[in-house]
Amino acid sequence: MFLNKGITKFGEYLCLMGRVMSLPERWRMFFKQYVKEMAALGVDSIGIVLLISFFIGAVICIQIKVNIASVWMPPFTTGYTTREIMLLEFSSSIMCLILAGKVGSNIASEIGTMRVTQQIDALEIMGVNSASFIILPKITALITMIPTLVIFSIAFGIIGSYATAYAGIISVDDLTLGFKYDFNQWYVWASIIKSIFFAFIISSVSSFYGYNVEGGSFDVGKASTNAVVSSSMLILFADIFLTQLLA
Repeated sequence: MFLNKGITKFGEYLCLMGRVMSLPERWRMFFKQYVKEMAALGVDSIGIVLLISFFIGAVICIQIKVNIASVWMPPFTTGYTTREIMLLEFSSSIMCLILAGKVGSNIASEIGTMRVTQQIDALEIMGVNSASFIILPKITALITMIPTLVIFSIAFGIIGSYATAYAGIISVDDLTLGFKYDFNQWYVWASIIKSIFFAFIISSVSSFYGYNVEGGSFDVGKASTNAVVSSSMLILFADIFLTQLLA
């Protein structure tokens, strides 16, 4: 029963994405919505991304220094480990999980409200491809903005770790040496590539749940919750395969 329901949902998702991935009927309107969604979904999320990344970078640096430091390990190990954690997992995967809660619920509730207030039905009556008109700008905007947020996250995580260095927990020279030691530029690109896939998952899955809301305001809240849970699970599953593929 559960398997059949899952297959049905997946089929409905593919059908919706087939409607979404069509050329916009009016490019001027599309670009207007695209810019609006970049501001709503990306720019408005910069604050929380910078704040969380700053403190996580500081906490990782402190934890490694306090709990892993040993006379048998070189002093720059703290900086090296902090950099690897920020690049390989936190700024791409964990940050996208956080954004799935903020951005995903926003998308699902917005589209769900449009559904229950019959705005989507009005678009269909006018002959507009409502799926493409509403969802495509959100997907393209999030795919554009999340890699930028990942770069900001990496930068502020490093700044946060330097804050602990200036607080006297570790020397600035040792931390800098750790950040520079055996640096692999590909890890940055791998984080950006993973974030693009995660952005598509967040935007498309959340839009799917919002677009298919049936009922009233209670169902909109339920769809928002389901969107966040499903997006988070899919991000974790995708992270396993993408990590192996991009390693």
